Amino acid sequence: MTSARPLSGRTAVVTGSTSGIGLGIARSLAEAGADVVLNSFTDAAADHELARSLAEEFGVQARYVRADMSKGEECRALVTQAGTCDILVNNAGVQHVAPLEEFPVERWDMILAINLSSAFHTTAVALTGMKAKGWGRIVNVASAHGLTASPYKAAYVAAKHGVVGLTKTAALETAGQGITVNAICPGYVLTPLVEAQIPDQMKTHNMDRETVIREVMLARQPSRQFATVEQIGGTAVFLCSDAAAQITGTTISVDGGWTAL
Repeated sequence: MTSARPLSGRTAVVTGSTSGIGLGIARSLAEAGADVVLNSFTDAAADHELARSLAEEFGVQARYVRADMSKGEECRALVTQAGTCDILVNNAGVQHVAPLEEFPVERWDMILAINLSSAFHTTAVALTGMKAKGWGRIVNVASAHGLTASPYKAAYVAAKHGVVGLTKTAALETAGQGITVNAICPGYVLTPLVEAQIPDQMKTHNMDRETVIREVMLARQPSRQFATVEQIGGTAVFLCSDAAAQITGTTISVDGGWTAL
């Protein structure tokens, strides 16, 4: 491995990685030299083309593997089909907002399955190979909501708190075996999904773009700036590097000071 390509020779599986934070992490890992396995539940031609373009851009191997992360057996099959999994990034997630007493049961079940249980299933399979090699990196994408709470997001907050707990437990079980397990806790990140919400917020609050971002969307983020997918990806690369070999069982907040309040 070289300093310019510190993850050369490693293979990374990134769940929920055809857009947003997951794709940003996959791109950063590929830029650092890792071969990557992209994932979503769609299995469209564009998914496979995305993998091909990633491989061409960064000179690594990349492919797409479909798996529905709400189904435990498919989560486990994803890691198995990857063949090698030196780096596992559990990123897949969904959200729903509703008061607790009105929260749809099926939404609760789906959010916990995708945001929390999927990480359990993929981790359980990946650890076998990592232990055999004596090297592995697991990066769980939690959230500022894994450390604090907001109203009307019961399932998401519960799941992300669970991800943090799972991270700590897995880290303790693998300490001293060349494996690290950590969680990144982003605040608001500027993704296509978030970008698409801005015009509606502008209309609702009768504000210009910059004001609605600063005063409404980023009201709880003291920096009043979105994190970027590149910043989240860079954090993931660091956690996978030799420099982070003694960082395990912890959370790294990329939230503009949100959880410092």
